[in-house]
Amino acid sequence: MRAVRVHRYGEPPSIDQVPGPVVTGPLDVLVEVNAAGVCRTDLHIVEGQWAEKSGVSLPYTIGHENAGTVREVGSAVSNVAPGDTVILHPLVTCGLCRACRAGDDSHCENSAFPGIDTDGGMADLLLSNARAVVKLAPDLAPADVAALADAGLTAYHAVRKAVPLLYPGTHAVVIGAGGLGHIGLQSLKALTAAEITVVDRSVAALELASQLNADHTVRSDGGQVNAVLDITSGKGAHVVFDFVGENGTEADGVAMTRDTGSYFVIGYGGHVDVPTIDIISREINIVGNLVGTYNDLDELMTLAARGRVTLRTRTYPLDSALDALADLDAGRIPGGRAILVP
Repeated sequence: MRAVRVHRYGEPPSIDQVPGPVVTGPLDVLVEVNAAGVCRTDLHIVEGQWAEKSGVSLPYTIGHENAGTVREVGSAVSNVAPGDTVILHPLVTCGLCRACRAGDDSHCENSAFPGIDTDGGMADLLLSNARAVVKLAPDLAPADVAALADAGLTAYHAVRKAVPLLYPGTHAVVIGAGGLGHIGLQSLKALTAAEITVVDRSVAALELASQLNADHTVRSDGGQVNAVLDITSGKGAHVVFDFVGENGTEADGVAMTRDTGSYFVIGYGGHVDVPTIDIISREINIVGNLVGTYNDLDELMTLAARGRVTLRTRTYPLDSALDALADLDAGRIPGGRAILVP
């Protein structure tokens, strides 16, 4: 089968012919990949940012946003059958550890993360398990939802955690209305009654945010912090969602957060540098967000089926995977997601 493989960090991956995975365990699910999202994390993997954390041996296949058609299942699988279309939770989990039993499968003690620490889904086939597959509604096509498997799931997970903080009358700020942020904005509109301000340096991204019913949009041009403070009567937002997490948004996000408020970090690559006395005196919270649970993904698919969360996508054939990665890196997919369609 074809697979997009990283051979050396700092160099573009290649499209190789490799043996396909096979079903060996009772809970295995073999999926024909109909759509694989291209994520900024894939760029960070190629750069080597994940090398130490993942511990993966090169070469390996990237791709952690996957949806497709079930081709074969193990003897104990009962929730899906060959021919079903599915989206795959990015983690393959055990179901037996304390985290899994508590429903916090994002922190499974025995998980594999295809595309991060094992072979992923930028390929013709991907081996997963019964715990990772969510059956799609008949009117949802894999290419329409694949990027929701990670980018959408991560954005939804952050919003879902913040729901108790965003009661009517509160204010939320979304920094970055791109591939993650526009999903976060839709999730906020679906789950909360908060007033929402979107901050981005891209005019096109802000136009998209307006189309998605953001209450305010602010151009990131050097005056964005003051603009947000003006909108919030000088107090800042109850919750700030930073979908960028680098290049200065970290400092902006903290500055836009009101006292006793919460700064949610979703994008990454930078550093949060806040004096501890400010954290204490302002009593602010800095909250990390890692992917999301199986239940989060199931809920997100319900919103997608109802048209409450949609993706702006650009499709590429699998053989053009390097073009998709280059377009993402160069910012040529504003406000949307690249999807490989094998």
